[in-house]
Amino acid sequence: MDRIISTAIIGCGGRGLNAFGRPMQTDFKDMFHVVSVCDIAPDALANAANVLGIDTENCFLSEDEFFARRRADLLVITTQDRDHVRLVLRGLSLGYDIMVEKPLTSSRAECARLLEAQRQSGRKVFVGHVLRYAPAYLKADELLSSGTIGRLISINETEQVWYGHFVHSYVRGPWRRKEDSSPVILAKCSHDLDLLQFFARSRCETVSSVGELYWFRSENAPEGSAGRCTECRLVDTCPYSAKRLYIDRMQGRPDYVFSSIIVRPHKLTTERAWEALRTGPYGRCVYRCDNDVPDSQQCLMRFENGVTAVLDMNAFTGNGGRIFTFHGSMGELIINEEEDFIRVKRFGCESHETIAISGLTDEKSGHGGGDAGIVRSLYAMLTGQQSEVTSLEDSIESHLMGIAAEESRLAGGKTMRVHGDCL
Repeated sequence: MDRIISTAIIGCGGRGLNAFGRPMQTDFKDMFHVVSVCDIAPDALANAANVLGIDTENCFLSEDEFFARRRADLLVITTQDRDHVRLVLRGLSLGYDIMVEKPLTSSRAECARLLEAQRQSGRKVFVGHVLRYAPAYLKADELLSSGTIGRLISINETEQVWYGHFVHSYVRGPWRRKEDSSPVILAKCSHDLDLLQFFARSRCETVSSVGELYWFRSENAPEGSAGRCTECRLVDTCPYSAKRLYIDRMQGRPDYVFSSIIVRPHKLTTERAWEALRTGPYGRCVYRCDNDVPDSQQCLMRFENGVTAVLDMNAFTGNGGRIFTFHGSMGELIINEEEDFIRVKRFGCESHETIAISGLTDEKSGHGGGDAGIVRSLYAMLTGQQSEVTSLEDSIESHLMGIAAEESRLAGGKTMRVHGDCL
Protein backbone atom coordinates (compact mmCIF):
# COMPACT_ATOMS: atom_id res chain seq x y z
CA MET A 1 0.00 0.00 0.00
CA ASP A 2 2.38 2.66 -1.25
CA ARG A 3 -0.26 4.95 -2.78
CA ILE A 4 -2.29 7.44 -0.78
CA ILE A 5 -5.56 8.38 -2.47
CA SER A 6 -6.46 12.05 -2.17
CA THR A 7 -10.13 12.50 -1.32
CA ALA A 8 -12.72 15.27 -1.49
CA ILE A 9 -16.01 15.03 0.44
CA ILE A 10 -19.27 16.81 -0.36
CA GLY A 11 -21.78 16.53 2.47
CA CYS A 12 -20.25 16.80 5.94
CA GLY A 13 -22.97 15.31 8.11
CA GLY A 14 -22.81 12.07 10.03
CA ARG A 15 -21.91 9.82 7.10
CA GLY A 16 -19.48 12.18 5.39
CA LEU A 17 -17.59 13.10 8.53
CA ASN A 18 -17.86 10.05 10.77
CA ALA A 19 -18.13 7.12 8.34
CA PHE A 20 -15.61 8.36 5.77
CA GLY A 21 -13.74 11.56 6.65
CA ARG A 22 -12.63 10.83 10.20
CA PRO A 23 -11.59 7.18 9.57
CA MET A 24 -9.72 8.19 6.41
CA GLN A 25 -7.67 10.72 8.38
CA THR A 26 -6.96 8.35 11.29
CA ASP A 27 -7.37 4.56 10.97
CA PHE A 28 -6.78 4.58 7.19
CA LYS A 29 -4.34 7.49 6.90
CA ASP A 30 -1.88 5.27 5.02
CA MET A 31 -4.52 4.77 2.31
CA PHE A 32 -6.44 8.07 2.10
CA HIS A 33 -5.92 11.76 2.69
CA VAL A 34 -8.93 14.10 2.76
CA VAL A 35 -7.88 17.37 1.12
CA SER A 36 -11.15 19.25 0.45
CA VAL A 37 -14.69 19.44 1.84
CA CYS A 38 -17.97 21.05 0.80
CA ASP A 39 -21.28 21.57 2.60
CA ILE A 40 -24.10 24.10 2.29
CA ALA A 41 -24.30 24.45 6.09
CA PRO A 42 -21.58 26.78 7.48
CA ASP A 43 -21.49 25.09 10.91
CA ALA A 44 -21.16 21.61 9.40
CA LEU A 45 -18.38 22.80 7.09
CA ALA A 46 -16.51 24.49 9.93
CA ASN A 47 -16.79 21.41 12.10
CA ALA A 48 -15.51 19.13 9.34
CA ALA A 49 -12.61 21.46 8.58
CA ASN A 50 -11.63 21.48 12.24
CA VAL A 51 -11.94 17.73 12.74
CA LEU A 52 -10.18 16.79 9.50
CA GLY A 53 -7.60 19.56 9.51
CA ILE A 54 -8.60 21.09 6.15
CA ASP A 55 -7.25 24.53 5.23
CA THR A 56 -9.82 27.29 4.67
CA GLU A 57 -9.01 27.63 0.97
CA ASN A 58 -10.06 24.01 0.46
CA CYS A 59 -13.45 24.38 2.20
CA PHE A 60 -16.48 25.31 0.10
CA LEU A 61 -20.04 26.38 0.83
CA SER A 62 -20.77 26.67 -2.89
CA GLU A 63 -21.25 23.52 -4.95
CA ASP A 64 -20.30 25.40 -8.12
CA GLU A 65 -17.02 26.62 -6.61
CA PHE A 66 -16.24 23.13 -5.33
CA PHE A 67 -16.77 21.68 -8.82
CA ALA A 68 -14.82 24.44 -10.58
CA ARG A 69 -12.02 21.90 -10.94
CA ARG A 70 -11.07 18.41 -9.81
CA ARG A 71 -9.59 18.60 -6.32
CA ALA A 72 -8.66 14.98 -5.59
CA ASP A 73 -8.56 11.45 -6.97
CA LEU A 74 -11.70 10.30 -5.16
CA LEU A 75 -15.00 12.09 -4.54
CA VAL A 76 -17.16 10.96 -1.62
CA ILE A 77 -20.80 12.08 -1.93
CA THR A 78 -22.74 11.98 1.34
CA THR A 79 -25.46 14.56 0.79
CA GLN A 80 -29.24 14.23 0.84
CA ASP A 81 -30.73 11.65 -1.52
CA ARG A 82 -32.12 14.13 -4.04
CA ASP A 83 -28.62 15.50 -4.74
CA HIS A 84 -26.93 12.22 -5.59
CA VAL A 85 -27.57 11.96 -9.33
CA ARG A 86 -26.58 15.55 -10.02
CA LEU A 87 -23.37 15.30 -8.00
CA VAL A 88 -22.32 11.94 -9.48
CA LEU A 89 -22.72 13.38 -12.98
CA ARG A 90 -20.69 16.48 -12.07
CA GLY A 91 -17.99 14.33 -10.47
CA LEU A 92 -17.71 12.01 -13.47
CA SER A 93 -17.41 14.97 -15.82
CA LEU A 94 -14.30 16.05 -13.91
CA GLY A 95 -12.74 12.58 -13.91
CA TYR A 96 -13.29 11.57 -10.29
CA ASP A 97 -13.63 8.02 -9.05
CA ILE A 98 -16.68 8.15 -6.79
CA MET A 99 -18.10 6.69 -3.60
CA VAL A 100 -21.74 7.78 -3.24
CA GLU A 101 -24.22 7.12 -0.48
CA LYS A 102 -27.42 5.32 -1.27
CA PRO A 103 -30.11 5.56 -2.46
CA LEU A 104 -29.17 7.06 -5.80
CA THR A 105 -32.55 7.81 -7.33
CA SER A 106 -36.14 6.64 -7.60
CA SER A 107 -36.20 7.15 -11.38
CA ARG A 108 -35.61 4.43 -13.96
CA ALA A 109 -34.46 7.02 -16.48
CA GLU A 110 -31.88 8.40 -14.05
CA CYS A 111 -30.59 4.89 -13.37
CA ALA A 112 -29.92 4.52 -17.09
CA ARG A 113 -28.37 7.99 -17.27
CA LEU A 114 -25.96 7.24 -14.43
CA LEU A 115 -24.84 3.97 -16.02
CA GLU A 116 -24.24 5.62 -19.37
CA ALA A 117 -22.27 8.49 -17.82
CA GLN A 118 -20.12 6.08 -15.83
CA ARG A 119 -19.39 3.93 -18.89
CA GLN A 120 -18.45 6.94 -20.99
CA SER A 121 -16.19 8.37 -18.28
CA GLY A 122 -14.27 5.15 -17.70
CA ARG A 123 -14.18 5.96 -13.97
CA LYS A 124 -15.16 3.73 -11.04
CA VAL A 125 -18.34 4.40 -9.07
CA PHE A 126 -19.20 2.58 -5.84
CA VAL A 127 -22.38 2.83 -3.78
CA GLY A 128 -22.48 2.80 0.02
CA HIS A 129 -24.15 -0.55 0.69
CA VAL A 130 -22.03 -1.03 3.80
CA LEU A 131 -23.67 -4.24 5.01
CA ARG A 132 -22.04 -6.13 2.15
CA TYR A 133 -18.75 -5.39 3.91
CA ALA A 134 -19.97 -6.31 7.42
CA PRO A 135 -18.55 -9.53 8.94
CA ALA A 136 -21.98 -11.04 9.70
CA TYR A 137 -23.10 -10.85 6.09
CA LEU A 138 -19.72 -11.93 4.76
CA LYS A 139 -20.01 -15.00 6.98
CA ALA A 140 -23.54 -15.69 5.75
CA ASP A 141 -22.33 -15.46 2.16
CA GLU A 142 -19.54 -17.92 2.94
CA LEU A 143 -21.99 -20.41 4.43
CA LEU A 144 -24.50 -20.09 1.60
CA SER A 145 -21.82 -20.30 -1.10
CA SER A 146 -20.33 -23.45 0.41
CA GLY A 147 -23.68 -25.25 0.18
CA THR A 148 -24.20 -25.46 3.93
CA ILE A 149 -28.00 -25.45 3.54
CA GLY A 150 -28.07 -26.88 0.01
CA ARG A 151 -29.77 -25.00 -2.76
CA LEU A 152 -31.32 -21.67 -1.71
CA ILE A 153 -35.10 -21.75 -2.15
CA SER A 154 -36.40 -18.61 -0.45
CA ILE A 155 -35.49 -15.73 1.87
CA ASN A 156 -37.62 -14.05 4.53
CA GLU A 157 -36.37 -10.79 6.01
CA THR A 158 -37.77 -8.44 8.62
CA GLU A 159 -36.21 -4.99 8.77
CA GLN A 160 -36.96 -4.03 12.37
CA VAL A 161 -36.81 -0.25 12.37
CA TRP A 162 -36.54 0.80 16.01
CA TYR A 163 -39.53 3.07 16.65
CA GLY A 164 -37.31 5.93 17.84
CA HIS A 165 -35.20 5.75 14.70
CA PHE A 166 -38.27 5.75 12.49
CA VAL A 167 -39.90 8.83 14.01
CA HIS A 168 -36.55 10.64 14.08
CA SER A 169 -35.78 10.10 10.39
CA TYR A 170 -39.09 9.38 8.66
CA VAL A 171 -41.66 11.35 10.66
CA ARG A 172 -39.78 14.38 12.01
CA GLY A 173 -36.63 14.22 9.92
CA PRO A 174 -35.26 14.71 6.39
CA TRP A 175 -36.73 11.51 4.91
CA ARG A 176 -40.34 12.13 6.01
CA ARG A 177 -41.63 13.30 2.61
CA LYS A 178 -41.23 11.35 -0.60
CA GLU A 179 -40.88 14.47 -2.76
CA ASP A 180 -37.93 15.66 -0.68
CA SER A 181 -35.99 12.39 -0.62
CA SER A 182 -36.90 8.91 -1.87
CA PRO A 183 -39.67 6.37 -1.30
CA VAL A 184 -39.12 4.85 2.13
CA ILE A 185 -38.50 1.39 0.63
CA LEU A 186 -35.40 2.89 -1.01
CA ALA A 187 -34.45 5.37 1.71
CA LYS A 188 -34.62 2.81 4.54
CA CYS A 189 -34.27 -0.54 2.77
CA SER A 190 -31.54 0.04 0.19
CA HIS A 191 -29.30 -2.24 2.26
CA ASP A 192 -31.98 -4.91 2.40
CA LEU A 193 -32.81 -4.88 -1.31
CA ASP A 194 -29.11 -5.01 -2.15
CA LEU A 195 -28.51 -7.96 0.20
CA LEU A 196 -31.53 -9.88 -1.05
CA GLN A 197 -30.38 -9.54 -4.66
CA PHE A 198 -26.80 -10.40 -3.69
CA PHE A 199 -27.78 -13.56 -1.81
CA ALA A 200 -30.26 -14.65 -4.49
CA ARG A 201 -27.44 -14.49 -7.05
CA SER A 202 -29.87 -13.45 -9.78
CA ARG A 203 -31.63 -10.53 -11.33
CA CYS A 204 -35.06 -9.85 -9.90
CA GLU A 205 -37.96 -10.60 -12.24
CA THR A 206 -41.09 -9.32 -10.46
CA VAL A 207 -42.05 -7.40 -7.32
CA SER A 208 -45.37 -6.80 -5.60
CA SER A 209 -45.72 -4.56 -2.55
CA VAL A 210 -48.26 -3.12 -0.14
CA GLY A 211 -47.84 -0.50 2.57
CA GLU A 212 -49.39 2.63 4.01
CA LEU A 213 -48.90 5.44 6.46
CA TYR A 214 -50.98 3.71 9.13
CA TRP A 215 -50.24 5.38 12.43
CA PHE A 216 -48.41 8.72 12.34
CA ARG A 217 -51.46 10.72 11.28
CA SER A 218 -53.37 13.56 12.95
CA GLU A 219 -56.47 11.44 13.62
CA ASN A 220 -54.39 9.16 15.84
CA ALA A 221 -53.11 11.94 18.10
CA PRO A 222 -53.98 11.27 21.77
CA GLU A 223 -56.74 13.44 23.21
CA GLY A 224 -55.33 16.56 24.79
CA SER A 225 -51.92 16.28 23.14
CA ALA A 226 -50.09 19.37 21.85
CA GLY A 227 -48.31 20.28 18.64
CA ARG A 228 -44.93 20.19 20.39
CA CYS A 229 -43.68 17.74 22.96
CA THR A 230 -42.32 20.56 25.11
CA GLU A 231 -45.88 21.86 25.54
CA CYS A 232 -47.63 18.50 25.88
CA ARG A 233 -49.10 16.93 29.02
CA LEU A 234 -47.92 13.53 27.72
CA VAL A 235 -44.27 14.56 27.53
CA ASP A 236 -43.25 11.97 30.15
CA THR A 237 -45.53 9.13 29.07
CA CYS A 238 -45.80 9.11 25.27
CA PRO A 239 -43.25 6.62 23.84
CA TYR A 240 -42.60 9.03 20.94
CA SER A 241 -42.00 12.04 23.21
CA ALA A 242 -38.99 14.05 22.09
CA LYS A 243 -38.01 14.44 25.74
CA ARG A 244 -37.96 10.69 26.26
CA LEU A 245 -36.19 9.93 22.96
CA TYR A 246 -33.61 12.71 23.14
CA ILE A 247 -33.25 14.46 26.51
CA ASP A 248 -33.55 11.33 28.66
CA ARG A 249 -31.20 9.43 26.35
CA MET A 250 -28.52 12.11 26.75
CA GLN A 251 -27.70 11.01 30.27
CA GLY A 252 -24.26 9.45 30.00
CA ARG A 253 -24.34 8.87 26.25
CA PRO A 254 -24.98 11.75 23.87
CA ASP A 255 -25.91 10.21 20.55
CA TYR A 256 -25.69 11.20 16.90
CA VAL A 257 -29.12 12.84 16.93
CA PHE A 258 -27.89 15.84 18.88
CA SER A 259 -24.18 15.89 18.20
CA SER A 260 -24.44 15.78 14.41
CA ILE A 261 -27.88 17.09 13.51
CA ILE A 262 -29.57 19.33 16.04
CA VAL A 263 -26.90 21.40 17.80
CA ARG A 264 -23.73 20.85 15.81
CA PRO A 265 -20.98 21.87 16.21
CA HIS A 266 -21.56 23.43 19.63
CA LYS A 267 -20.89 21.68 22.91
CA LEU A 268 -23.86 19.51 23.77
CA THR A 269 -25.77 20.61 26.85
CA THR A 270 -29.22 19.84 28.18
CA GLU A 271 -30.17 23.52 27.79
CA ARG A 272 -29.24 23.55 24.10
CA ALA A 273 -31.13 20.31 23.56
CA TRP A 274 -34.30 21.70 25.14
CA GLU A 275 -34.04 24.83 22.98
CA ALA A 276 -33.68 22.68 19.86
CA LEU A 277 -36.84 20.78 20.76
CA ARG A 278 -38.77 23.98 21.50
CA THR A 279 -37.94 25.51 18.12
CA GLY A 280 -36.71 22.82 15.72
CA PRO A 281 -38.30 19.98 13.74
CA TYR A 282 -37.41 17.24 16.22
CA GLY A 283 -39.69 18.64 18.92
CA ARG A 284 -42.86 18.26 16.87
CA CYS A 285 -45.65 15.87 17.78
CA VAL A 286 -45.29 12.74 15.64
CA TYR A 287 -49.00 12.86 14.86
CA ARG A 288 -48.85 16.43 13.56
CA CYS A 289 -45.88 16.45 11.17
CA ASP A 290 -46.00 16.84 7.39
CA ASN A 291 -44.79 13.26 6.76
CA ASP A 292 -46.26 11.15 3.98
CA VAL A 293 -44.10 8.01 3.71
CA PRO A 294 -45.38 4.58 4.80
CA ASP A 295 -44.59 3.36 8.30
CA SER A 296 -45.01 -0.27 7.22
CA GLN A 297 -44.35 -1.91 3.86
CA GLN A 298 -44.12 -5.50 2.65
CA CYS A 299 -42.57 -6.72 -0.62
CA LEU A 300 -42.71 -10.07 -2.40
CA MET A 301 -39.94 -10.71 -4.96
CA ARG A 302 -39.30 -13.43 -7.51
CA PHE A 303 -35.83 -13.75 -9.01
CA GLU A 304 -35.05 -15.06 -12.47
CA ASN A 305 -33.43 -18.22 -11.04
CA GLY A 306 -36.61 -19.10 -9.13
CA VAL A 307 -35.54 -17.89 -5.67
CA THR A 308 -38.28 -15.91 -3.90
CA ALA A 309 -37.95 -13.34 -1.11
CA VAL A 310 -40.23 -11.50 1.30
CA LEU A 311 -39.17 -8.20 2.87
CA ASP A 312 -41.11 -6.68 5.78
CA MET A 313 -40.12 -3.11 6.66
CA ASN A 314 -41.79 -2.29 9.96
CA ALA A 315 -41.51 0.78 12.18
CA PHE A 316 -43.33 -0.77 15.11
CA THR A 317 -40.53 -2.66 16.81
CA GLY A 318 -39.08 -2.27 20.28
CA ASN A 319 -35.52 -2.78 19.09
CA GLY A 320 -33.73 -2.43 15.80
CA GLY A 321 -31.92 -5.12 13.88
CA ARG A 322 -32.51 -7.20 10.79
CA ILE A 323 -33.65 -10.81 10.87
CA PHE A 324 -32.89 -12.93 7.79
CA THR A 325 -34.07 -16.51 7.36
CA PHE A 326 -32.65 -18.42 4.41
CA HIS A 327 -34.56 -21.59 3.49
CA GLY A 328 -32.49 -24.14 1.62
CA SER A 329 -33.04 -27.63 0.29
CA MET A 330 -30.84 -29.12 3.03
CA GLY A 331 -31.20 -26.67 5.88
CA GLU A 332 -32.00 -23.25 7.26
CA LEU A 333 -29.75 -20.28 8.01
CA ILE A 334 -30.80 -17.44 10.31
CA ILE A 335 -29.17 -14.06 10.94
CA ASN A 336 -30.58 -12.20 13.95
CA GLU A 337 -28.85 -8.88 14.55
CA GLU A 338 -30.90 -8.03 17.62
CA GLU A 339 -30.05 -11.27 19.40
CA ASP A 340 -26.49 -11.37 18.03
CA PHE A 341 -26.38 -14.72 16.30
CA ILE A 342 -26.07 -16.61 13.05
CA ARG A 343 -27.62 -20.07 13.32
CA VAL A 344 -27.33 -23.01 10.94
CA LYS A 345 -29.98 -25.72 11.13
CA ARG A 346 -29.03 -28.69 8.96
CA PHE A 347 -31.86 -31.06 8.19
CA GLY A 348 -31.42 -34.42 9.89
CA CYS A 349 -29.07 -33.03 12.55
CA GLU A 350 -30.23 -32.79 16.15
CA SER A 351 -27.84 -29.99 17.09
CA HIS A 352 -27.59 -26.55 15.53
CA GLU A 353 -24.47 -24.45 14.92
CA THR A 354 -24.64 -20.97 16.46
CA ILE A 355 -22.14 -18.20 15.77
CA ALA A 356 -22.04 -14.95 17.78
CA ILE A 357 -22.10 -12.01 15.38
CA SER A 358 -20.16 -9.87 17.85
CA GLY A 359 -17.39 -12.47 17.87
CA LEU A 360 -16.73 -12.08 14.14
CA THR A 361 -14.85 -8.79 14.48
CA ASP A 362 -13.08 -6.62 17.03
CA GLU A 363 -13.89 -3.45 15.10
CA LYS A 364 -16.26 -1.00 16.75
CA SER A 365 -17.31 0.87 13.62
CA GLY A 366 -20.95 1.31 12.65
CA HIS A 367 -23.13 -1.16 10.75
CA GLY A 368 -21.54 -4.13 12.50
CA GLY A 369 -18.07 -3.31 11.19
CA GLY A 370 -19.36 -2.48 7.71
CA ASP A 371 -18.35 1.18 7.90
CA ALA A 372 -14.70 0.27 8.42
CA GLY A 373 -15.01 -2.56 5.94
CA ILE A 374 -16.21 -0.37 3.11
CA VAL A 375 -13.37 2.14 3.56
CA ARG A 376 -10.77 -0.62 3.62
CA SER A 377 -12.26 -2.37 0.59
CA LEU A 378 -12.67 0.90 -1.26
CA TYR A 379 -8.90 1.33 -1.22
CA ALA A 380 -8.35 -2.23 -2.41
CA MET A 381 -10.88 -1.82 -5.22
CA LEU A 382 -9.44 1.49 -6.37
CA THR A 383 -5.90 0.08 -6.44
CA GLY A 384 -6.87 -3.16 -8.19
CA GLN A 385 -6.19 -5.44 -5.21
CA GLN A 386 -9.81 -6.59 -4.92
CA SER A 387 -12.62 -7.21 -7.36
CA GLU A 388 -15.34 -4.56 -7.34
CA VAL A 389 -18.19 -4.87 -4.81
CA THR A 390 -21.28 -2.64 -4.72
CA SER A 391 -20.34 -1.04 -8.01
CA LEU A 392 -22.81 1.29 -9.69
CA GLU A 393 -23.88 -1.49 -12.04
CA ASP A 394 -24.47 -3.86 -9.10
CA SER A 395 -26.43 -1.25 -7.19
CA ILE A 396 -28.73 -0.30 -10.05
CA GLU A 397 -30.37 -3.74 -9.83
CA SER A 398 -31.51 -3.23 -6.24
CA HIS A 399 -32.65 0.31 -7.05
CA LEU A 400 -34.86 -1.03 -9.83
CA MET A 401 -36.32 -3.49 -7.32
CA GLY A 402 -37.17 -0.60 -4.99
CA ILE A 403 -38.64 1.46 -7.81
CA ALA A 404 -40.83 -1.46 -8.87
CA ALA A 405 -41.90 -1.97 -5.24
CA GLU A 406 -43.07 1.63 -4.97
CA GLU A 407 -44.86 1.39 -8.32
CA SER A 408 -46.63 -1.70 -7.04
CA ARG A 409 -47.55 -0.11 -3.70
CA LEU A 410 -49.09 2.90 -5.44
CA ALA A 411 -51.00 0.51 -7.74
CA GLY A 412 -52.52 -1.35 -4.81
CA GLY A 413 -50.09 -4.27 -4.78
CA LYS A 414 -50.10 -5.08 -8.49
CA THR A 415 -47.20 -7.31 -9.60
CA MET A 416 -44.59 -5.26 -11.49
CA ARG A 417 -41.79 -6.37 -13.79
CA VAL A 418 -38.51 -5.01 -12.49
CA HIS A 419 -36.74 -4.39 -15.77
CA GLY A 420 -38.19 -1.87 -18.18
CA ASP A 421 -37.12 -0.74 -21.62
CA CYS A 422 -34.62 1.79 -20.27
CA LEU A 423 -32.03 -0.82 -19.23
